Amino acid sequence: MEGVRATEVLVESPLEITGALVAPQLLEAPRGASLRDALGRRGVPVEDVSARDFASAAGTESPQGVLAVANVPARSFALLGDSRAPLLVLDGIQDPGNVGTIIRTAAALGACATVALPGTVDLWNAKVVRAAMGAHFTHPAFDATLEELTAFLHASDRALWVAAADGTPVNELAKPVRVAVALGNEGAGVTTALAALAAQRVAIPINGVESLNVAVAAGILLHALGAA
Repeated sequence: MEGVRATEVLVESPLEITGALVAPQLLEAPRGASLRDALGRRGVPVEDVSARDFASAAGTESPQGVLAVANVPARSFALLGDSRAPLLVLDGIQDPGNVGTIIRTAAALGACATVALPGTVDLWNAKVVRAAMGAHFTHPAFDATLEELTAFLHASDRALWVAAADGTPVNELAKPVRVAVALGNEGAGVTTALAALAAQRVAIPINGVESLNVAVAAGILLHALGAA
């Protein structure tokens, strides 16, 4: 995780932080110095490096002088229990900025989890994590196979809705007691295998444009399902 705000959120989270790099520019402002102290209070091993060395490790164009490494938490469907909050499923979504924004949106709107099926970009890709701005640290986001998702849907009696342009407008549908809503690849939509499991194809009524950005669509659907 890079950057002051994101690392602040990480320090406040339950994730295990294994180490951090700090460059001189971080300590030039009181907020940065406070973050350096917070890392120390958590017992995080901190390595002070030169601005040049830090730049070689950073993945951003204008690094803020702090980079932290944490262990990816072990998460699975077992965490969800009997939750009635909507489950968000990502099927082959490949743009890391979109996926990060979706995870942040799912966390904000109260989805019980965000599950990535094969073909979706790594949920812990650095660009995904930056776009999610810390949502990963508390919102359950994890990978699953189609078989694992299918087993969970059946065991939890959760209906699967898939987003599709030819679907029924979401505002015309009654929400099931438990629902999972799936969004597919930015260009191709959900896979045939996932579509075959769907109890309902659902659409967002739009005018004047052919389609919506997938992250925007995720937010609209979760809001329509009353996730917040």
